[in-house]
Amino acid sequence: MTDGAVSQSARVLVAADKFKGSLTAVQVAERVTAGLRRVLPELEVETLPVADGGDGTVAAAVAAGFERREARVTGPLGEPVTAAYAFRDGTAVVEMAEASGLQHLPPGVFAPLTATTYGSGELLRAALDAGARTIVFGVGGSATTDGGAGMLAALGARFLDTQGQPVGPGGAALAGLAVADLSGLDPRVKEVRLVLASDVDNPLTGPKGAPAVYGPQKGATPEDVATLDAALAHYAAVLGPDQAASPGAGAAGGIGYGALVALGASFRPGIEVMLDVLGFAPALERATLVITGEGSLDEQTLHGKAPAGVAAAARAAGKEVVAVCGRLALPPEALGRAGIRRAYALTALEPDPAKSMSQAGPLLERAAESIARDFLT
Repeated sequence: MTDGAVSQSARVLVAADKFKGSLTAVQVAERVTAGLRRVLPELEVETLPVADGGDGTVAAAVAAGFERREARVTGPLGEPVTAAYAFRDGTAVVEMAEASGLQHLPPGVFAPLTATTYGSGELLRAALDAGARTIVFGVGGSATTDGGAGMLAALGARFLDTQGQPVGPGGAALAGLAVADLSGLDPRVKEVRLVLASDVDNPLTGPKGAPAVYGPQKGATPEDVATLDAALAHYAAVLGPDQAASPGAGAAGGIGYGALVALGASFRPGIEVMLDVLGFAPALERATLVITGEGSLDEQTLHGKAPAGVAAAARAAGKEVVAVCGRLALPPEALGRAGIRRAYALTALEPDPAKSMSQAGPLLERAAESIARDFLT
């Protein structure tokens, strides 16, 4: 094939996640498309921004044609915030981070012991009010470690102390829990299919539990972690210990546990759920080359992150996959095992990490030009 020429049948599918701190998944798709078409102006490119259930999940659904809807809900510190969810044909995509995520905390402010998921429950209620029959509940990026108690309270549950008074917000207060009354839960919860979509399979408590693994990211000291772990263990003993060790129970500060034990949720890896919801299979069928990626391709990528899910599905369909990323921390053999032929890192073009992030858009276009030359001309 001569330089600049492209097969008439070539069609690229760009299915990448966000570059956290630099570009949204939609912007990644736009920049990759621009770079490819700088080399091959007539190239057919289809974009399908993806997410794994964490922050950016609603944006990915909206980019795929869902309607964006908003609700005023309670933020993690108790203040009102505006949160979005996505809706189409009876399916709602609800992202807990929209209501209870770290992005709602002021810079440098954390509340590991008291942050609440109450707003996530209000957001689920908004989806029920909209007539959702299926709710994909993406959990990740939380500021909270309350086991989903706030979420359940917003849906009608009552958590009382020995005096019959409601326990306070946050995970630490659950140490004083005496009664968990679920009789007032919104009855519509039983009528919907609720899918817990997460990229983590941690249990609720213990060395691999929500407080120990994710608490420090939310400002928890070692003493806070111990407090939260004991409080959540007590909460599970009162509410029902059966699901506490289930995969996903520890997701998003234990909100996974609350959804599993009280809302009848089923757990699925977030990227698998989102690929189904976004219509990835038909888009994959149309493609001859798939470009995926995220900000950092590293060991975590291989454990349920979006690029690994995209690559696995593409490999099963016999499609070649390349990746773009801000930084690459995987050797070629690990990429190969994941089904990724080659990865193009922005740090290979701009070694300074700060510049690589601030100039991510133009650098990504240059990386896409290289992909076009290496794989399409």
